[in-house]
Amino acid sequence: MSICKTYNLVQLGDERGSLIALDKLSGLPFDIKRVYYVFNTKYGVARGFHAHKKLHQMAVCLTGSCCMVLDDGVSRESVIMNSGSVGIDLPPMVWHEMHDFSADCILLVVASDYYDEDDYVRDYKDFKKMVSYDS
Repeated sequence: MSICKTYNLVQLGDERGSLIALDKLSGLPFDIKRVYYVFNTKYGVARGFHAHKKLHQMAVCLTGSCCMVLDDGVSRESVIMNSGSVGIDLPPMVWHEMHDFSADCILLVVASDYYDEDDYVRDYKDFKKMVSYDS
């Protein structure tokens, strides 16, 4: 079983261009309370290195590319993100890291709740302990 659940986002449009909507009606498994994006990431810099206790997110690479590493405490999986019409599910208690950002990468993230530092698990050893208790 794959850690990585992807969403093929419904692309609407006509001769003028395309549009993708992200909401419950488009299949997103949560209501959106926060939106942010990562851009201008310097060469060789990796981001993420955390999990969330309760927060559910979905990431979409709007332009460029990056590698998303997902880890549920048992399996580890890498996914190349390079399409604005594919979203990667980031449910609670999945460790995630982003690597190999292209110079033009813009990574959009929609989240089920507002920023809360207490929701983060930033130490991998703590994460492994927490998921082993959940099993």
